[in-house]
Amino acid sequence: MTAEPARTPADAGVVTRLGSGGPWEALYGYSRVVRAGSLAITAGCTSTVDGRVAHAGDAAAQTAQAIRIGLDALAEVGAGPGDVVRTRMYVTDRIYADEVGRAHNAVFGPVRPVATMVVVAGLIDPDLLVEVELEAYLPDR
Repeated sequence: MTAEPARTPADAGVVTRLGSGGPWEALYGYSRVVRAGSLAITAGCTSTVDGRVAHAGDAAAQTAQAIRIGLDALAEVGAGPGDVVRTRMYVTDRIYADEVGRAHNAVFGPVRPVATMVVVAGLIDPDLLVEVELEAYLPDR
């Protein structure tokens, strides 16, 4: 990951922005994860590995992969699964809701963050069935 620290006028603290090196980040101007004080937030994470969609047609496996990618990004700024306080899941069809929810539960069941699941018209690649965002709270450590 690449770090780009920046000062923010709001709290005059350091904001850490990390990229994964993926092509969309540079093209569209965003970071994989941003930590601002005690808050760490990921961009939407999908089951894209080495530029290709992994687990095409399998919403549960895509969810698990997307969560792994998000948790790996959070780990880069010092957060773990137990620090996650909010998740958002975007699915391309409501028929995937149960398997996506169960894959989410496999990781976050003990943590029980607040969660939202939304059905969307589509994602950036037609083979993608789910996208996940994670937010973590890191008290002063």
